[in-house]
Amino acid sequence: MPGALYVVATPIGNLKDITLRALEVLKAVSCIACEDTRVTTKLLRHYGISKPLISYHEHNERARARQLLERLLAGDSIALVSDAGTPGLSDPGAHLVSEAAVKGIACVPVPGPSALSAIVAVAGRVVEPLVFVGFAPSRVTQRQKFLRRIQAPGTYCFYESPHRIVSFLRQLEEEWENPPVVMGRELTKVHEEILRGSAQELAGTLEKREYLRGELVLLVQKSEPRLVKTPLQSLQQEFEQLLAAGEGRKSALRLLARRYGISRKEIYRRLLKLEP
Repeated sequence: MPGALYVVATPIGNLKDITLRALEVLKAVSCIACEDTRVTTKLLRHYGISKPLISYHEHNERARARQLLERLLAGDSIALVSDAGTPGLSDPGAHLVSEAAVKGIACVPVPGPSALSAIVAVAGRVVEPLVFVGFAPSRVTQRQKFLRRIQAPGTYCFYESPHRIVSFLRQLEEEWENPPVVMGRELTKVHEEILRGSAQELAGTLEKREYLRGELVLLVQKSEPRLVKTPLQSLQQEFEQLLAAGEGRKSALRLLARRYGISRKEIYRRLLKLEP
């Protein structure tokens, strides 16, 4: 009879945040599949748990999944953990869970800490829908295209690294019309910090710091583009004013695109509607 795959949430910083049920599962399973054995060893040692560890990360997950599935089908029960938080949320795990489900293996959630739930808890009122995105593309041009593809209003949850956060906030300022942001840094740790403000304000705050540590989680509120509320005649007037001020057509379209947070093609398409 197949064993069970337990998907176990582990602390995102403070080791005391692990649940009693998670500890019971980690003690009972045959082995633990983990993202980094060094990180998981620290957690297990803290709670006096000794179990065989199997490395399971983004670079070996498909090959290692086959080995884990064989053990599960043979009757072993396995706990799947990531370095911090819940496996599958921007961490390895989804592939193994999918394959296990196809083979009829029980996949058991053991919920607990996650940066997503932590930041939502202290955000206050959140505009729905709440959409988990995870990490946006790392390259600026790819991230710009990615942000422009997101059109629907709502609250979007992003993860980001310290060395990219200012660039990301500046792109949000430009592409999403300087949206409100609630940002958590070093959540549940000694130097935990919650920042609130517009993308522009937070970028300015972080730019003044000599160094920045710890991964960040952001709740970003995206509103309807201002262009949706702007009469076409007003858009035409703005375009003509830019031309009169000496801007070329392409430059004027680019400026309007930045102003309204959409593509130049969309600006041009709307202007065409006004032509006789």
